[in-house]
Amino acid sequence: MEPVGYRPIGVIRSPHATTDGMPIQAVAAAGARGRVELDPVFAEGLADLEGFSHIVLLYHFHEVREVRLTVTPFLDTASHGVFATRSPVRPNAIGMSTVRLLAVEGTSLVVEDLDVLDGTPLLDIKPYVPQFDDRAGARIGWYTGRVEAVAQTRADGRFR
Repeated sequence: MEPVGYRPIGVIRSPHATTDGMPIQAVAAAGARGRVELDPVFAEGLADLEGFSHIVLLYHFHEVREVRLTVTPFLDTASHGVFATRSPVRPNAIGMSTVRLLAVEGTSLVVEDLDVLDGTPLLDIKPYVPQFDDRAGARIGWYTGRVEAVAQTRADGRFR
């Protein structure tokens, strides 16, 4: 396969200066505010975004230094294939978070419920549309019986 490359379109500013103690998912980052600073060359792409209450941020896990194909995730004590987890130590260090959009201010977005490390390179923004993204009856594999712990589970540095 041909290599694929991306260039950041902006940077994510958040209250999380280190990965230690960070929320492990946006749903557990209630009230954590930040800014998405878009490169001004992409300003036109923000047209009509203010009509959405939530957006999906796609970003590069810039602090990841290794790839693992099996990991022990934060919400379990057993090892799983990386593609059955949301671990950052993946072949392509791409992360995603659904956050609340509070305001569009020029080329900056004010967001809340942010679980992203400060200074993270932004790759893309997509609108969150429940009718497109929610799947009734979806199975959640090994997360069954464990997702309830997400609110109190914090990152501990195991995926650097």
